Amino acid sequence: MDKNYQPKQFEENIYQFWENNNFFEAKINKNKKTFSIILPPPNANANLHLGHAMYVYEDIMIRYHKLLGDEVLWLPGADHAGFETQFVFEKHLSAQGKSRFDYDRDTLFQMIWKFVMKNRDNMENQLRRLGFFLDWKKKKFTMDEDIVKIVYQTFEKLYKQGLVYRDKKIINYCTFCGTSFSDLEVVDKEKNSSLYYIKYPFVNKKGYIVVATTRPETLLGDTAVAVNPKDKRYKKLIGEKVIIPFVNRQVEIIADDFVDPKFGTGAVKVTPAHDFNDYEVGKRHNLEIIQVIGFDGKINENGEEFKGFYVGEVRKKIVEKLKEKQLLEKIDENYKNRVGCCYKCGRALEPLPKEQWFIKVKPLAQKAKKLVIEEKIKIYPKRFKKILLWWLENFKDWNISRQIVWGIRIPAYKCKSKIPLKTAGRQNSKIEGEWFVAVEKPKKCLICGECDFEQDNDTFDTWFSSGQWPFATLQTLGSEIFNYFYPTTVMETGYDILPWWVARMIMLGIFATKKPPFENVFLHGLIRDKKGQKMSKSKGNVINPMDMIEKYGADALRLSLVFGTSEGNDVFFSEEKVIGMRNFVNKIWNIGRFIYINKYQISKIKNQKLENIDKNQNLKQEIKRLEKEFEEIKKRYLKLMNGYKFSKALGLIYEFLWHRFADYYIEQLKKDVFDGNIESLKVLEEFYLETLKLLHPFAPFITEVIWKKFKGEEKSIVIKNLKNKV
Repeated sequence: MDKNYQPKQFEENIYQFWENNNFFEAKINKNKKTFSIILPPPNANANLHLGHAMYVYEDIMIRYHKLLGDEVLWLPGADHAGFETQFVFEKHLSAQGKSRFDYDRDTLFQMIWKFVMKNRDNMENQLRRLGFFLDWKKKKFTMDEDIVKIVYQTFEKLYKQGLVYRDKKIINYCTFCGTSFSDLEVVDKEKNSSLYYIKYPFVNKKGYIVVATTRPETLLGDTAVAVNPKDKRYKKLIGEKVIIPFVNRQVEIIADDFVDPKFGTGAVKVTPAHDFNDYEVGKRHNLEIIQVIGFDGKINENGEEFKGFYVGEVRKKIVEKLKEKQLLEKIDENYKNRVGCCYKCGRALEPLPKEQWFIKVKPLAQKAKKLVIEEKIKIYPKRFKKILLWWLENFKDWNISRQIVWGIRIPAYKCKSKIPLKTAGRQNSKIEGEWFVAVEKPKKCLICGECDFEQDNDTFDTWFSSGQWPFATLQTLGSEIFNYFYPTTVMETGYDILPWWVARMIMLGIFATKKPPFENVFLHGLIRDKKGQKMSKSKGNVINPMDMIEKYGADALRLSLVFGTSEGNDVFFSEEKVIGMRNFVNKIWNIGRFIYINKYQISKIKNQKLENIDKNQNLKQEIKRLEKEFEEIKKRYLKLMNGYKFSKALGLIYEFLWHRFADYYIEQLKKDVFDGNIESLKVLEEFYLETLKLLHPFAPFITEVIWKKFKGEEKSIVIKNLKNKV
């Protein structure tokens, strides 16, 4: 063994050895207990970032259960990441002076496909560099044809059971990115705004009522003014009519409990087309919905003289004209409010009325909630159970339509016929504008029987397709694989996507298969820099995991992500921590080198000193102490690993190997080793190799390299059973 461990010399060859020997391949063996994880699919649009390195927790679990003798499956895959990938690709186009509007739908789709496939290959090689025990023969992509078919089948099933419906509602829309979002994807930002106090003149008498608003431009679509029914200031005004400036629309002053008498003047404008609360008020009071902001971010024809101007421009124009007409009482420029923003471009979202497909979440969420309460799905760490249950109780109906090209196109079709026909379940129904859903594109319209129909241009929200990932991936591999490995054992992911993904996987999984998609959920924290700040390019604190591997080796990076971090807590990451773990890896190497060199030296000595351990009481006592301590360490290790307390398990091995085995036992037995005592060396070798098994899930490369040094190049630590000892 060389004096220093050089990861670059070994890691690529070691991984190739594992892959060539099919160690990663999961097979059906009904005599074995199964342990399965479906990799949360990374977005196939860029290189891996440090957050992806947190997959190390999954690798730890998979390798640990492989050592226990279980039949393990870690199924890899990639996510097309609809909106996010299109956003990334549009930045790529922008750098070339182009945009998405320069291409037709099919051309743009094919361009993004090529972009994704290139990045996907690179990403998969990066997963290999991290040493991940992935069954590459079973890898999947969210836009594989067989996956898409299952996504379609789930959508059709939901539709037939009344859990998917189409409706025109107020949705969150980004006029820059050109798509809608669900409520979970909205980022609320606190902003310094202005509060405008506007006079609305009465119709039938002199005077006016003053309303307070942060969005004066939307008054063009006002269809009421609202006050709280308990507000004594306005009781006599309820039912009176006022005139909306510029559009001269007469609207009524209504009473509604949603109005906060302490906000502004206690009177508010109601714009059902451009505010979620106002939309609900509009439904309760049967108000007209007048859309004045278009999906391009400009004022439409309902805005009369302001037509064609962007919202920001119109706000300035309206404020100036209100001042001219003496209809602006005052402006509070120190008002703070929360504004819903696009999570990618950061711009303020527009609440706009639009027809979309929605999932009726409540029935699905109640079944998912029952699974969690009854612990048919267990949550680790336990504190996240309460958070998950809260979300399952408070979900709103889910908008799954996205107005983008890149993604799985919704298999819904609109009948364009205007002739009323008798159809199954729609006798004498109104035909125009009706929709139907079909997994396979039909040759004829399923409503009118003619070919006059068109497919919805929208694609699915990516969370809808990835929410089916556990069962969809396994179903495409055949019923035997599915029945053997499903439900999967663990879903491991970051706590930040608990409502976005984990909750939805549970809802869709139980709906589609009548079984939970997984038995356990393990959540890790976010990666922050050593000061606790979120990593971002603008802060200049982003660390590339591949750079760390290049400098210090994959094991050092892996260990640094787990060591000293309580499960579910954020990881405070620094290069210094990686260096510290690199030093630990070197210590492991040096211990092995000491034993290996002395073993080699003793084997060269013809007249070895064959002293019997039983005759050396001090030696005998130390050996018994080592055996007892290791037995206790292993019991604690197994308990911690089975309890998903991986950081503590690693800390236990770290302390034992460095401070007990190296600093104490080797020191105690060193003299006997130097004297040529074969038995004492054998004891050190035996317990060292047994400790490497415990360490292997955390540091697979160094443990494999050393194992081969002692056992032979064709041997592997991967398949050595932990149950053989203790």
